[in-house]
Amino acid sequence: MQLLIPVAAGVEQTVKRQLFKLGYEKAPAENGRIAVEGDFQDIARLNIFLRSGERVLLQLARFPAATFDELFDGFYSIPWENYLTMRSKIVMDGKSVQSTLAAIKVSGGVAKKAIIRRLGDKLRSGRKTFAEDGARTIVGFSIFKDEVTVTIDTSGEGLHKRGYRTLSVAAPIKETLAAAIIDSTFYNPDRDSEKPFADPFCGSGTFPIEAALKAWNIAPGINRGFDFEHWEFIDKNYLLQAREEAKDGETRARKVNIYGGDLDGRAIEIARKHARQAGVLEAIDFRQADARNFQSATPHGVLACNPPYGERLLDEREVQALMREFGKAFFALPDWNAYIFTSLPELERYFGKRADKKKKFSNANLPCGLYSYFGKPPKSL
Repeated sequence: MQLLIPVAAGVEQTVKRQLFKLGYEKAPAENGRIAVEGDFQDIARLNIFLRSGERVLLQLARFPAATFDELFDGFYSIPWENYLTMRSKIVMDGKSVQSTLAAIKVSGGVAKKAIIRRLGDKLRSGRKTFAEDGARTIVGFSIFKDEVTVTIDTSGEGLHKRGYRTLSVAAPIKETLAAAIIDSTFYNPDRDSEKPFADPFCGSGTFPIEAALKAWNIAPGINRGFDFEHWEFIDKNYLLQAREEAKDGETRARKVNIYGGDLDGRAIEIARKHARQAGVLEAIDFRQADARNFQSATPHGVLACNPPYGERLLDEREVQALMREFGKAFFALPDWNAYIFTSLPELERYFGKRADKKKKFSNANLPCGLYSYFGKPPKSL
């Protein structure tokens, strides 16, 4: 089967590396999706293990369509009776880019009508409508240059919803994006588990928690559910096997050095609750602290943070002043590496130095940048 993994812009290579580590060597990217070949066991494994993909889609068909008749015929030709029942709750999710069929709502209606007609014909019910009170199936259709790709969403809720973040503070970063940023840093707990990882602006705790999940090799989807587990055509044992594999690979005995700080005491309470729900509270040292006073006696650490955009402060000028003071604190640690994710314009100007590397991202529909500052590498033994 062909599986498609939508990814956020800028993290394609990181997701490819994650896939390679999971054993998927061939993973071409196209139009914001990474394709892998797999079976039902792979659907379960990818949903459980993948840290930075957004969803796992099962591709059912690709066909050209420039008219509603062609769209109807293309959808009708798919063997929906193999994937849906008479009680399936069908949710249509479509998009169109550079295509004749640009009216998504109308196209979705035509596509769903074709699905219902096919089910009625093949299941010999003769029905033209269904109760739709059973398991949900999100049917996706993407029309790009008049070619339609049809999928069903095996994940349901996006994979960034790990299940641990039930509360929030202003401007949270998505879990999948935080995990991708961590994977792009020099934080490698498999090689040096006690190397410090710090987030002085931890907010609801996403960066420290994702770092702890990585350090203890805890699969991010281990504690959540997925739409595919409710589908009749997929054996429940696939998910059980994937969860067993995940449990067997955990390294909770590994000693780690992970810190999360925030000036807001309420944020620290929320972060601790989220870490507890993620099962990694014992791995993280959370403290109410001012990032401008951040320091460490341990050399060669990794700092990753998502400083406040302005929602948690009075105005942008205060954010600028905060970055000036925080920059002074960081540059007092010449052997550390910093990865600052922010939408603050001209971050480098206020931080006090040009970044060694910059990359553009988007978070919560805000244009953001990841500014990387590299310290001196450790001396080889």
